Parts: sequence; C-alpha cells; structure tokens
Amino acid sequence: MLVLAGDRFACVKIIGRANFNSSVDFKTLLAELQQKQYTFFVLDLSECVLMDSTFLGVLAGFGLKLNAAQKDAPDSAIELFNPNPRITELLENLGVLHLFRLAQDAKALPQCVEVQPRTPANPSREEVTRACLEAHRTLMELNPANVARFKDVTQFLAENLKKLKTPQTPAS
Repeated sequence: MLVLAGDRFACVKIIGRANFNSSVDFKTLLAELQQKQYTFFVLDLSECVLMDSTFLGVLAGFGLKLNAAQKDAPDSAIELFNPNPRITELLENLGVLHLFRLAQDAKALPQCVEVQPRTPANPSREEVTRACLEAHRTLMELNPANVARFKDVTQFLAENLKKLKTPQTPAS
C-alpha cells in the first residue's frame, strides 16, 4: 500500500491482492488517517487484482463508519478509483457498493501532496483472526443475503479466536 496525503485528502494505492493478510494494516492506516482529520479518501485500485471478503468487509465497515460520521459534510467520501470489473461485481453482490463512489477517470492530484511513510503492523494471528471475524460480521449486518454466505466462516473464526485467546497448557 502506498499513501499520498494532502489537505484533508488521502489517496491509498492498493497493489496486488487485497486480502486478510493486509486487512489489519489497511484498517490501522484508515483509522490513523481519519484521526488526522482526513475527510476525503481515494482508493486507487488500478493495480489491485483481487479483494477477498475480509478486505471487502474492512472496507465496507470503514465506508459505513465514515458515511455515518460525516452525513452533513458533502465533500467527504470514499472514492474507488479504477476498480476492475471483478471487484466492482463483488461489492455489488455483497450489497455494499452504495457506500462508495466509483471513478474511472484520472484527476490531477492537488498541490501540497506528500508521500506518507508506512510501517507494516505485523499483526499477530489473533489480530488477523479478529479482523477477519469483524469484517465478515460487518458484511452480514450490511446485507442479510450475506448471512448464508458467511455464517459458517464467522462460526469457524469465532471458535478459532476463542482457541487463540485461551492459553495452551503444555502436555506433560
């Protein structure tokens, strides 16, 4: 992930596969940017080949949170720039496309834009599992049709998370 930031504007370029492995870093990054008072987000997906359901759930959760927090701010939004047809179709099928604006045309970057340094979070297995569970629960809450798709996954993740939280006693 590459990050450019300007005055209340942040652009995150996602390269390659956006999946559960990168979802914790992505969620952390978005929270940091929002905390720094950024209100307009562009996700450059022109080089993103695939998004899994965990990453989509994190993205949808952020879209929901940002839209709820900034109802009265017309200039605040999340724009998805150049998503491939597969990603657009996934967003539509999961019932979360309405949370975002889609853009296909290149816009000139505003003046005063600088690259923001990123340090990977290196999340633990428990943090990744928790992020996966939260993302899938978000997708199920946003669209009842997703319950059938993800109920087994969320059950598995919840059980796995419980095991990860329980200290393992060594066998004697």
